[in-house]
Amino acid sequence: MDRLQAMEVFIRVVDTNSFTKAAHTLNLPRASVTNIIQNLEAYLKVRLLQRTTRRLNLTADGASYYERCVRVLAEIDEIESAFSATKVIPRGRLRIETSSPIGKMIMLPALDDFHARYPEIEMTLGMSDRRVDIIEDGVDCAIRVGSLIDSNMVARRLAGFHFLTAATPAYLERHGVPRTLQELDGHVAVKYISARTSRPMELRFVVDGKEVEVKIPGTFTVNDAEAHIAMGLKGLGLFQIARMLALPYLQSGQLVEVLPQWKPAAMETSLIYPQDRHQSLALRAFIQWMMELCAQHPLLAGPAE
Repeated sequence: MDRLQAMEVFIRVVDTNSFTKAAHTLNLPRASVTNIIQNLEAYLKVRLLQRTTRRLNLTADGASYYERCVRVLAEIDEIESAFSATKVIPRGRLRIETSSPIGKMIMLPALDDFHARYPEIEMTLGMSDRRVDIIEDGVDCAIRVGSLIDSNMVARRLAGFHFLTAATPAYLERHGVPRTLQELDGHVAVKYISARTSRPMELRFVVDGKEVEVKIPGTFTVNDAEAHIAMGLKGLGLFQIARMLALPYLQSGQLVEVLPQWKPAAMETSLIYPQDRHQSLALRAFIQWMMELCAQHPLLAGPAE
């Protein structure tokens, strides 16, 4: 029995709480994962997992073994990476989840650089506006915009995510250009459903350092960033949009920024991963690459003052 592989498989089964998900993320047959865990328990002569029809639960021995496995594998990676003569190369599979805008506009154009640096890392990249469960879905890390509510996650700040209020010239011709927040009365909005709260987001502005919410009727409400932009471009209402998504339309004249003196509050963009999960060399390489990418990316820079 390959004890290191058995440790890795055991950690992944615990992290995903599923033999099937662990097998999928490790690219192993489910039967192999089951056999490895059974052989590991037989070798250790202890029960590590209590299996029920709905979920897996760690035994007391299993919890202790899990913590030690995480430490042992982390120490092995540290030892190997400390000696350049061993030429340790990050390798393996990574499963990354990100929002559609960050994925399509920041990550995808640069993935050839990542592959050139780390050719032995295979990445599965999920792009969605919904928030996945990192633990349950077996995700290595996720990139999220906005406040974080996962207390058991480590968060690495990537950049500020800046927003603005926009409308089409045709919409403004019909409804007038608001010069103050009070003049928003009589306007309509295309609203976006927050992935965090599952509720439509009202227009928000920072005035004298404080965030002010302005409620106006919504013509349409959507939970997809691309649909939100498409409806805004149809002239269906005012809408608040990420600055990096709005830039090409502002430059072409398809959109006009409204109330530029009172911008929506910026949000933090963070890379998160479970604090008690073994951090592989591949994941470390991705985290460092992503932080470098965001630090210098012009689309993530704030508006010029």
